[in-house]
Amino acid sequence: MSPRRSYDQYCSAARALDVVGDRWTLLIVRELLAGPRRYTDLHADLPGVSTDVLASRLKDMERDGLTTRRRLPPPGAAYVYELTRRGSELLPVLQALGAWGAPELGERRPTDAVRAHWFALPVLRELEGEGVVEVQLEEGDFHLHVRALDGPVYGDGPAPRDPDARLVLDAGTCEAVARGELSLAGGVRDGRIEVTGDGTLAKALREG
Repeated sequence: MSPRRSYDQYCSAARALDVVGDRWTLLIVRELLAGPRRYTDLHADLPGVSTDVLASRLKDMERDGLTTRRRLPPPGAAYVYELTRRGSELLPVLQALGAWGAPELGERRPTDAVRAHWFALPVLRELEGEGVVEVQLEEGDFHLHVRALDGPVYGDGPAPRDPDARLVLDAGTCEAVARGELSLAGGVRDGRIEVTGDGTLAKALREG
């Protein structure tokens, strides 16, 4: 385990960066907001990270109380990593960082990797209310737990139950939402986002 480095400044921002300021740490948190993940799953969804760096970051995060590691019961019998309550408290930090960084996205570059669930947090930022939303994209589907008090914030694939709202949109529209150029309500009004469902979230989007 790497020795913990510090800015040695009596400042809460500096102390926070002592814990989450290393490269890849916050992106690992982004992935674990989907719930427990195996090391191989994390490595697959963090293109560009080396196995050594990922293993080191996970050990550091466990030491700092952001994650825990546990073994699944048979027949899984694999180890998974998951966020602690303190680690989950980084959601609004990632939301704010994503909103601040939205203008930096620009058009997608040919070298840019993409995963459907990376759009989960930008879409979540746009939703008011509470419930489950399923999002269907060309790159794949994901679902969101809006205003979840505990447990996963989002997940890959269709919703585990009948969602309160289902959104269908193309990649260009979702990228515009991620860049902050288009709101979900605006996309619905313009006919770029199809909304189905009878829940309050669906009704709010159609009426917005």
